[in-house]
Amino acid sequence: MSTAHEYSDTRTGAGGGFGFDKEFMTTLAKGLAVLSSFGEQRQRMTLSEAAEVTGLSRAASRRVLRTLAELGYVSQQGRQFSLAPRILELGFAYLTTQSWIDRAEPLMKELSHSLKESCSAAILQGTEIVYVARMPAPHRIMSTTIAVGTRLPAFFTSLGRVQLGFLSEQALQEDIAGLERKAYTPRTIVDPDALLERILEDRQQGYSIVDEELEHGLRSLAVPIVTRSGVNVAAINLSAHASRASKEELRDRFLPELRAVAHQISRSLP
Repeated sequence: MSTAHEYSDTRTGAGGGFGFDKEFMTTLAKGLAVLSSFGEQRQRMTLSEAAEVTGLSRAASRRVLRTLAELGYVSQQGRQFSLAPRILELGFAYLTTQSWIDRAEPLMKELSHSLKESCSAAILQGTEIVYVARMPAPHRIMSTTIAVGTRLPAFFTSLGRVQLGFLSEQALQEDIAGLERKAYTPRTIVDPDALLERILEDRQQGYSIVDEELEHGLRSLAVPIVTRSGVNVAAINLSAHASRASKEELRDRFLPELRAVAHQISRSLP
């Protein structure tokens, strides 16, 4: 799952100006906006489609895509553009600077094998989570393939909600107000007040359980990974099919072990 990253929403004021920050590089922002617009739902785009998704003019999209193609970050086949393998260099560059991921992965693998359920770590990016580590269970849980780099809606995942709790209540209300009220399953919480209340409850208890809200049959439990000063860095979770683990089992049996692993990871952070 991926959402459009509209360039015009983030930096433009009235009339599309950029007067408030003289050091802001408009051209770079346009390039990043186009790169970010590719995803599972938009694997290939024409110039016109890229312009529509990002809010750029067609001429600007053409210049950006031609430049990215020349640099090897996108490839072109006829009128269609798609990401090229070189884009992986950017993602792996980030992962190599996050030393905590290397320390987390063996702990996550051990936990996954012990409980025979999938274990994942993700960071919060806006209203989405981005997976940075993944230890799948022997049996497949979700219909969607989850891998490093996969994005999912933060408000409807345990990995997202437990990190959203670190935001101020005002920031949460603003983000919730801008959400598309999409019910992924009959259990999805779409009422803004109920969603805010659930996140605040998760903040208070220090963990989040999401029960079949994103996908039927999927239950997940997440706890945050924080620095010694209490700054949220990421979150770690366990996911299980509803037929194998009740909410009570997630809380009573899985939570202590998940918290122990998160504590070990957090201890390694500055």
